[in-house]
Formats: sequence, structure tokens, C-alpha cells
Amino acid sequence: MIKPEELGKKIRRLREDRKLSQAELAKVIGTSREIVSNIETGARMPKLSEISKLASFFYCSIDDLISEEESVEIIVKKSKKAKPEKETLRINVPQKNLSKFKEVFLYILNEVGAKPNIGESVLLKMLYFIDFDYYEEHEEQLIGATYIRNKYGPTPIEFIKVIDEMIDAEDLEKVKSRHYYEQTKYLPLRKADLSNLSANELNTINKVLERLSDMNATQIAEYSHNDIPWLATDDKEKINYEAVFYRTPPYSVRQYIEEDQY
Repeated sequence: MIKPEELGKKIRRLREDRKLSQAELAKVIGTSREIVSNIETGARMPKLSEISKLASFFYCSIDDLISEEESVEIIVKKSKKAKPEKETLRINVPQKNLSKFKEVFLYILNEVGAKPNIGESVLLKMLYFIDFDYYEEHEEQLIGATYIRNKYGPTPIEFIKVIDEMIDAEDLEKVKSRHYYEQTKYLPLRKADLSNLSANELNTINKVLERLSDMNATQIAEYSHNDIPWLATDDKEKINYEAVFYRTPPYSVRQYIEEDQY
């Protein structure tokens, strides 16, 4: 995954090749000269909307712009992974499905919750990857929670409400534990009701658990910080589901077909 300072150098080189000032480029992406300066020095990662505008302006794909390869002068054939840039995203506010949220959370606890590394921090990141992996692969929502970017990674804003309801209903118990450090753990008090989960949904959940359930809080936080949806979002802002279509390996879970194969 390209580092912010390397992406900044690439953007600066492209700007200078066009003989543009920072102020002129700022007008292209609808921001200030100061922000362009911060992007070029690596002090600020450009948002997804800004990356889209830059790629369009410099006649390259988003994949080329954010790749670690130095050259982006050659216009490459875009795959279906590079979605058409548009002002209106398909989903601005994800549809809430709190009932499914509860059953998915119980399923996770039943499957891996007993592991000593599975505290609240790890659970939050697994919920994020379940939701965003499913949306990338199927272009439909699974839980459909609303995630924000915070210091420690993506966080579903519905989480506290859901957990409080589940504790009141005696579906789970919240406890404090120590595994090298104090952590919040959740103990399931019943089995999950899987009747409203499809085979595809369960498949995505199980793949995420297999991939991430052995990570501790620090490891999964660092992992989430390199996923494009998180990188392209400002602190405390909502993470847009549409950003999954610009993911890079090892985060992308969808098989994209190159257009020139047809």
C-alpha cells in the first residue's frame, strides 16, 4: 500500500509536469492550496473524492495513482474495479438492520469470542470487515452499520445501542478481563439465530473470522488503517461503503475481470 508521502510526491510530480501551481490544482479538486501542500508533503492523505478527481484530471486510473509504481503517465485500460466517478454515491447513509447486527455479533462470540485476544477492539474491526467485504463482493449490505474513522480504526456508531439492548435482553454479558492489558469482553448467553442470514452472508463472516480472529487489538488496528475506505476518510467522519471498489491487495475480496478480456 502506498505511503502518504510517496503518494504526495507522485501528485506533486504530476502537477509540476502540467506546470500547475498548488492553488490551481486545489481548484481542480475543490479544496485549498494549504491542503494540496499537506497532501504533497504526506502530512495528509487525500480523501477518496479527491483521489477520484486527481485520477480523472491526470488521465490515469485510481489504481495507478495509489499504487507503489512510480510512473502513471501511460493511460492503462481500466478494470471493472475502477468504478465511474460520480457525485452521488449509491449509499450515503447505510440501511440499519439492528436485528441482524445482534445475531451476527452473537455468532462471532459463539465462534471465536472465547479466544483471549478477542476483546471489544478486535470485535469492532471484525464487524467492519464483515460489512465492507460483503459490500465489495455482492454490492449489497449485510449488517449495514454506519462506521466512522477514529484513532483506533473503524467503529460502528450503532454498537453501544445494540450492546445495551442485548445486555438488557440477557443475550450477552459484558465483563472486564486481562490479557496482557485490560480489555472489555462479551460472553454470549444464547446461540445466534441464523435463520435470517444467507449462505453468502455466513460465508463472508466465516472468511473474516478465519482471516482476523487470531490478531490482537494492535495488529488488527494497524491492518484496518491500511484499508482504502479508512485511508480515504477524515477523522470522525463516516466511512463510505463505495470506497471498497478502490481497495488494493491484500484487502480486496472480489475477483475483478479486466474489460479487455471481452
